[in-house]
Amino acid sequence: MDLQDFEGQKLYFDDEVPADVEQLILSASEQYSKGGAESCLIKAYEMAPTNLTVLVALYRFYYYQHRYQDALRIAYESMAAVADEIEFPPHWRELNFSDLANGVLHSFTVVRFYLLALKGAGYLNLRMGNIQEGVAMLNKVIELDNNDRLGARVLLQAMGPAQVSERTAQPL
Repeated sequence: MDLQDFEGQKLYFDDEVPADVEQLILSASEQYSKGGAESCLIKAYEMAPTNLTVLVALYRFYYYQHRYQDALRIAYESMAAVADEIEFPPHWRELNFSDLANGVLHSFTVVRFYLLALKGAGYLNLRMGNIQEGVAMLNKVIELDNNDRLGARVLLQAMGPAQVSERTAQPL
């Protein structure tokens, strides 16, 4: 399965965003340099806690503020929010090719979003020194993304070849 092939698919950001929530996100972008962005994003989150646009906006805010623990929490919430929708198991460690195939029947782009959130969570864990968890998460993405379209293998190879698990390792 080619995880870059999403032409013609509904993007996850195409989900309806209530007008008042959209206004809060817009206000957050306007308030970013003035220090008022977070309160707008928190209000948007309280109004639409599983909306992917809101979750991505909050994740990006925390990430760019170097608040990695908060960004990681949002990455986990993002995965949980879409796992039910695409019938994924409750924990990423349980995810396999069969789940991936079934998820694609619901929404290819949401499956891709889930894997990108998992990759992001893996990267954040590495940044925070949770090496074992981060490596495991990135190896899971590699396991499910044979062609490394999402770039998880590159992150692990930057840490050294020993970090890529035997199960996911392929000759270069």
